[in-house]
Amino acid sequence: MKRTLGTLDIFSLASGAMISSGLFILPAVVYPTAGPGIIVAYLLAALLVIPALFAKTELATAMPKSGGAYFLVDRSMGPFFGTFAGFASWFSLSLKTAFAILGIGVVLAPHFGGSPEMLKSIATGFAIFFCIINIVSVKHTSRLQVSLVIGLITILCIYNLVGFGNINVQNYSPFLPEGGKSIFLVAGIIFVSFGGLTKIASVAEEIKDPGKTIPRGMFSAFTIVTILYVLTVFVTIGILSPDQFSQTLTPLSKGAGIMVGRWGFITLEAAALMAFMTTGNGGLLASSRNPLAMARDNLLPDFIATINPKTNTPIVSIITTTLFMIICIQLLDLEHLVKVASTMKLLLFAFVNFSLIIMRESKITTYRPKFKSPMYPWIQIAGIFFYLLIIFNMGALSLLLTGIFIIFSLIWFLIFSAFREKKDSAIIHIVKRMTAREMQTDTLSEELKEILLVRDDIVEDRFDTIIKNAVIIDMNKASNMEELFDLLASEFSKLFNAGKEDIKKLIYDREAESTTVIHTGLAIPHIILGKEQRFEIIVIRSKQGIIFKGSMKPVHTVFALAGSRDERNFHLQALMAIAQIVQNPSFQNNWNRAKTVDDLRHIILLGERIRKGDI
Repeated sequence: MKRTLGTLDIFSLASGAMISSGLFILPAVVYPTAGPGIIVAYLLAALLVIPALFAKTELATAMPKSGGAYFLVDRSMGPFFGTFAGFASWFSLSLKTAFAILGIGVVLAPHFGGSPEMLKSIATGFAIFFCIINIVSVKHTSRLQVSLVIGLITILCIYNLVGFGNINVQNYSPFLPEGGKSIFLVAGIIFVSFGGLTKIASVAEEIKDPGKTIPRGMFSAFTIVTILYVLTVFVTIGILSPDQFSQTLTPLSKGAGIMVGRWGFITLEAAALMAFMTTGNGGLLASSRNPLAMARDNLLPDFIATINPKTNTPIVSIITTTLFMIICIQLLDLEHLVKVASTMKLLLFAFVNFSLIIMRESKITTYRPKFKSPMYPWIQIAGIFFYLLIIFNMGALSLLLTGIFIIFSLIWFLIFSAFREKKDSAIIHIVKRMTAREMQTDTLSEELKEILLVRDDIVEDRFDTIIKNAVIIDMNKASNMEELFDLLASEFSKLFNAGKEDIKKLIYDREAESTTVIHTGLAIPHIILGKEQRFEIIVIRSKQGIIFKGSMKPVHTVFALAGSRDERNFHLQALMAIAQIVQNPSFQNNWNRAKTVDDLRHIILLGERIRKGDI
């Protein structure tokens, strides 16, 4: 899929997914429980989302693929957990998006008679409208989102500026009428409002320069929306008396009406409408990518992964998700399902934090996030603990229904697993570290390598092609220069169909001219050999070290080059490429902890260097 989304697009998608009912309706719902203390509850809820924010940002910069939580959990914890994460993420995102679209109907329906049928019709119409926008182009979707978010933030900033001059400090007393425990209860409810922030991982495949754009977009959205949440709630509490606050479901609109009159009320109603539209539009964009990713892995029928060749959008997945949302809108009475969706969102956050720990501990050499979570692993452990704690306080019914959902996911996985392409996961790599090498497979490492090539816009050149086919040897014992040269002569004789002793003499003659140990721990023996247009590389790693004559320290890395005379220019290019790769600060650490020959090959292929196409 084309990468068309920039930092502003990501900021707008994340912000628009958060600023909706969580700001325009939820304060009125939780105010009776905690009073003015809901200001602190919003701050606490923001803190609770930080572990999930860090985890998803790291995982998404390492694996920028469509599917969000599904793809990240599947590739770390395995296909069953991935199946549950895919359905849970799609279900919760779609349901919350449907309710945001329903909010549009709530705002507009009173102007057209206000009947329940009119409310449903308006909401259904907007669902179809967002579906068309998403099908036409991701860029058009993001442009609409940017416009709506900018307008929404502008109105909220003006509201807060005017509101500060109308605050009544007596409205903040008593600050905690129901005691401090009420803050934690309310924070658990408010927390879900921040869940839209991590939707960005679902569209990571369509983000330009994801290593930089994802962190910038997500962190800026989190910071600005948190400030807006806290300031807006603070100002609204200061404007409305406790009685006024408890008598409305739209406190911001009521507050604006008190300050400015009818025009203030209408303006904030318009802001609420924009908020629901941003959540509806961005939510459909994000949630529709989950079926796409699952269909790619044969966990859903293949046709769901269909990409429109003209618009580069997953048309079937978008339509399927829209139909599900319309069904939710028509059912309307979904209170218990919303609670289950919230429970599954918390489970997903716990899974994502656990996934990060698994990916780090798997020691996969091709796991290379551009952003790394600070305070690892303690912040992830704390996040898992608090998310599970909140889940167990959600009530028996939501836990029961979630259990049923898990059983459904298991049955679905067992049905479709026979058709699924066999891929390993990061948790398998942890097990591999305790098993024999001959039992190991490396599909995930290879998949991550391909993802990194796309993420970093790496266009493979001739050096990459040679390394892909190169002989790579991992020596498991200490040796000396003579043993190394004998091994190289034997391998080159097979590649060039030449005499081993003749090749060995060429290697010794080259070493006699000047040592090929060009850096501490690195040697690059190179000889002229073969007919026209021939060039081969042999790579050797020796953890125990190879002792060269005249060298005080052992050599651990050897790149042996052999090519015909007409390849002198490429010979120099290869030497430059090797020099750039081994000088990278992370090379030696990755090289030492590589477990397999394929790991060593991937380290070279993904090494940072100037390629011919980059000049």
